Amino acid sequence: MIARAAVLALLLGAGGAAAQPLGWSADEVRVVLRHGPWPPPMARDPSNRVSGNRDAIALGERLFFEPRLSQGGQLFCASCHVPYRAWQDGRTRARGLAEVDRNTPSVLNVRLQRWFGWDGAGDSLWAQSLRPILDAREMGASAAQVAALMREDAEYACRYRKSFGTAPATDDADVLVAVGKALAAFQETLASGRSAFDDFRDAIERGEREALERYPRAAQRGLRIFVGKGACNVCHLGPAFTNGEFHDVGVPFFIRGGVDPGRHGGIRRLQASAYNLLGRHNDDQSGAAATRTKHVALEHRNFGEFKVPGLRNVALTAPYMHNGSLATLADVVRHYSELNVERLHADGEAILKPLRLSSQESVDLVAFLESLTERKSALDERRAALPCSR
Repeated sequence: MIARAAVLALLLGAGGAAAQPLGWSADEVRVVLRHGPWPPPMARDPSNRVSGNRDAIALGERLFFEPRLSQGGQLFCASCHVPYRAWQDGRTRARGLAEVDRNTPSVLNVRLQRWFGWDGAGDSLWAQSLRPILDAREMGASAAQVAALMREDAEYACRYRKSFGTAPATDDADVLVAVGKALAAFQETLASGRSAFDDFRDAIERGEREALERYPRAAQRGLRIFVGKGACNVCHLGPAFTNGEFHDVGVPFFIRGGVDPGRHGGIRRLQASAYNLLGRHNDDQSGAAATRTKHVALEHRNFGEFKVPGLRNVALTAPYMHNGSLATLADVVRHYSELNVERLHADGEAILKPLRLSSQESVDLVAFLESLTERKSALDERRAALPCSR
């Protein structure tokens, strides 16, 4: 308790001149502590009966690198979600069999989401895993193609039985969903490691002054902007730095031949999907997992809204925004600093306003965002665990 009191004194500016107090407020300290601890504990997905199943995780990993899940055997999930690129592709917009309209998000920490995809058209990770397989512009496969692979390939048929307790079903859709659930079980294991920010946050909680002082001053100043003047934590909150919801942040949503409806279109697709949690493929017998899907409502304000991404490892996942229109973190900070409020919906984000950051404040905010990157040792360990080829 004495050590923690000394750390809080340093943060709050009560440490004396020799201690170089940082001048944080008690409210700021409380907000910072809410961004952890990290990593959060694993939790099974009740809608997926093989969530957490070791055999299903192994099957899902193989399927993630399996080109036969695509039309013509050209592509696999990792073609866009590239492990050594923080599980995204570095492109402005994803490219499968053709270029699509949106940027590829990382699948790190995807298990913590409650809506999936930039528009939230998926209400489970396993349903979201089916979308690129079936999308004509991405992998372009069909339920029949996927089911045939599971039935006819002896190794996959064996792994399927070990994972699900039965041979691949005669119903193609059932086999397709099982593949989605195995892919989801694997993706649930993909989590970013601890960062310099986590050490700083935990140093406050534990009263570890030396660890506190190792956190760069520029990152500390940027963090104060993040939770203070910038109010970035209103949307980028909690340990994953996201509220998991959808907002219009003034990024244009025009695409070739029209506009991207964002969340508005996502809700329509979710409600029409045979694979949503209201359907027969949901393994949660209690019905609790489907509650949010049952009550989601389509509103005009949803047009042009896109999901708030988590910020962990954000320095590794350029370019940014749903359409990849901002090349660097400095560009993202500039966007919010010079925000054009006329681009926001009339009934949109009243909380947003231009931040009018100085050059130094912008640099500091970028320094904080960069401090959310996991340690190189964690990156290397995860890369070493991946197969060299498939």
